[in-house]
Amino acid sequence: MSALRIRPAGLDEKPALEALQLAASLMWESDRAAVLANPDSCVIPEVQFQEDYVFVAERGGVVLGLGVLLRRADGEAELDGLFTHPDHWGQGVGRALVAEAERRSRLWRAPYLNVVGNPNAEGFYTACGFEGFGVEATQFGTGLRLRKAL
Repeated sequence: MSALRIRPAGLDEKPALEALQLAASLMWESDRAAVLANPDSCVIPEVQFQEDYVFVAERGGVVLGLGVLLRRADGEAELDGLFTHPDHWGQGVGRALVAEAERRSRLWRAPYLNVVGNPNAEGFYTACGFEGFGVEATQFGTGLRLRKAL
């Protein structure tokens, strides 16, 4: 098996990455109806590609997951999206994407990496060192507000 590679995403990959995000989002029965009712929730704005905020994990030229990291006005970083194709869950792809988000956040000198996580992914984020500090309303229900000190 070839090594996992993290790289910036290209705008030409936008449709495929949105399809990957949709596939991952539909895996949770609790979210399926809301995702299907709000297909725009899987759209990644072009500006995020242009600003180099979108990155992917690939192996052997096949994209396995994506991350979106945004700068916040308060100087912290926000992991705005983290999706691994369901066929590759449990293989370290998500952890590698979190590590890349941490690396990029440190370059920005952000003291924290924040995320609003799906409650179904709480165990993943906790295992990656995030700590919960509240909840936030999302279009899919209540999301967990988590952060990790850098």
